[in-house]
Amino acid sequence: MSKSPITSSLSDADKASVATVLQSTLVDLIDLSLAAKQAHWNVVGKNFRSVHLQLDELVTTARTYTDEVAERASALGISPNGKAKTVAESSGVPEFPDNWLQEEDVVSAVVSALAKLIERLRARIDETDKSDLVTQDLLIEITKQLEQAHWMWQAQQA
Repeated sequence: MSKSPITSSLSDADKASVATVLQSTLVDLIDLSLAAKQAHWNVVGKNFRSVHLQLDELVTTARTYTDEVAERASALGISPNGKAKTVAESSGVPEFPDNWLQEEDVVSAVVSALAKLIERLRARIDETDKSDLVTQDLLIEITKQLEQAHWMWQAQQA
């Protein structure tokens, strides 16, 4: 089915713009949750437990907002695509390293991933300023939570 059974009050142009923003946010959040889970399974070192648990918190945050973004898209008549192939081809989250990693390397990788995602989200906040303030509000909420997580991860590097 190509035509959406869900209607929206957005103009076609605004809907197309918001669709791009929501889709790219969706794949970034899915990739963040997968990278954090990969790190969760492979972190080692003297602070293993605290980093291991903090990674689960990040996974929960990413998954929560993944669902909210996908449901926002659906509410606007935009079909969300969270398939693995789509995520692999279009995520803007830096690739997470393979194998066992010392906790300081995991922290560094997470800080980098969050910084990149926050940068991308802030650009999307600007993009939705005129097209859809409701979506913009959701992006602001996500950015707030990820900036808080970014601060906490950076504090471990200090």
